[in-house]
Amino acid sequence: DEKKKLEGDKLPCSSSRVLHLRHIPRDATEAEVISLGIPFGEVTNLLMLRDKNQAFLEMASEEAAGSMVSYYTLSGPQLRSQPVYVQYSKHRELKTDNLTNQDRVQTALQAMNAMQSGNVALQAGGGVLPCEGSVLRIIVENNFYLVTLDMLYQVFSKYGIVLKIVTFTKNNQFQALLQYADPMHAFYAKLALDGHSIYVTCCTLRVDFSRLSSLKVKYNNDKSRDFTRCDLPYGNSPPPVEPAIPPAYGKKSWLLSSDAINTFPGLPVPALPGGPGSLPVPTPAMPGPVATPEITGVPANSVLLVSNLNPEAITPDGLFILFGVYGDVHRVKIMFKCKGNALVQMADATQAQTAINYLNGQRLYGRIIRTTFSKHQTVQLPARGQQDQGLTKDYSNSPLHRFRKPGSKNFQYIFPPSATLHLASIPPSVTVDDLKKLFVDVGSTVNAFRFLQKDSKMALIRLGSVEEALHALIELHNYDLGENHHLRVSFSKCPI
Repeated sequence: DEKKKLEGDKLPCSSSRVLHLRHIPRDATEAEVISLGIPFGEVTNLLMLRDKNQAFLEMASEEAAGSMVSYYTLSGPQLRSQPVYVQYSKHRELKTDNLTNQDRVQTALQAMNAMQSGNVALQAGGGVLPCEGSVLRIIVENNFYLVTLDMLYQVFSKYGIVLKIVTFTKNNQFQALLQYADPMHAFYAKLALDGHSIYVTCCTLRVDFSRLSSLKVKYNNDKSRDFTRCDLPYGNSPPPVEPAIPPAYGKKSWLLSSDAINTFPGLPVPALPGGPGSLPVPTPAMPGPVATPEITGVPANSVLLVSNLNPEAITPDGLFILFGVYGDVHRVKIMFKCKGNALVQMADATQAQTAINYLNGQRLYGRIIRTTFSKHQTVQLPARGQQDQGLTKDYSNSPLHRFRKPGSKNFQYIFPPSATLHLASIPPSVTVDDLKKLFVDVGSTVNAFRFLQKDSKMALIRLGSVEEALHALIELHNYDLGENHHLRVSFSKCPI
């Protein structure tokens, strides 16, 4: 029955806020172990059992612990390239007051929880230092295959919003500078990616903080990119070259899979020498959005597990509209007993991967949501007569699908979530003040607004934050403005 089918995705509601972590590397620091829990909420205590390669991690709430277990059940975490296993503990809380050697733990806890607010970062050894900034310096070693700017974007955008990337060659090594929107995102990316490889045994990433506080980008091309500016010229950079790709993967397949980004060491490659084949890989025209090619190694699955949702605010319609920005949503199911989790079925696996790329790690209704592939191949509808309080909905024939037509031009306008929204289908009678009031009424802060000169039916509006923009999009997409006009809301590629 449906209850059994969802067993792999739902959380037992008698869960504990204490988690049992196994296979912890002996040289792992307190900060590294705490970092596994920080994305899901405040970590309140830690007990390291180094002689047993285990640890107990206490979260501030059972809900945060449940989100962590749910996420890591599908995307197993790693510490120092070793898989770590996370499960509920039988303990309801950790009592470590009488234990020795807890000073380092308390120092690490205070620093990591403060870092979540963007105030400080933590050294691997457990000491506190000022936040090291949002710019990372990346060196790619053993790059037998060409690494491109777009490839780096796909890998690093999983850990936060990437604003700018500049690539260059120094000392015969491919290097890059990458700027995040938030120093905390840079910290997570460094912790997760440093020392890992894009392909097995080659293209190893060395990631460190840069001394630069911000990047200056003059051109949007295959060497440099400012994702906040769509007006930059292409410059005099030579045309993009065709990357050398392992021939086993064929066209468009050079990107990491969702699993490879999390678990590394990445994609297998054919034996050397002999050299890789060279296949044409389409390079997105600049300026414009980063293309989302087909992903190698992605499960042939269109169902997503979305966890750490705010159960007081989220609805099936809200998930339909949000995920519908990145593909056509066919079905949505919010878990009956654990409403912080939901299943979202997209039209196909490529659209599901696109949604993961752009929505995993976004803040929605005060929580960092996690988006991964589900173990289920389809979302089952309730049996006839079965009551589920409207938590399961079928949108297969919805007129609001953005990508119904093959080759729809809407595929060209897929952009990362941003504080600037593009508004369309505005009737002539609706004024600037009318639209501003509409967004203010749903809790948004309007920082800027302008109609597009070429078409008064469209406009740009900049809100106070990306989270506000996500909320406003959910609330106002398809809003009835009268005169047979329904507002169309999407993310803009550049701010006002």
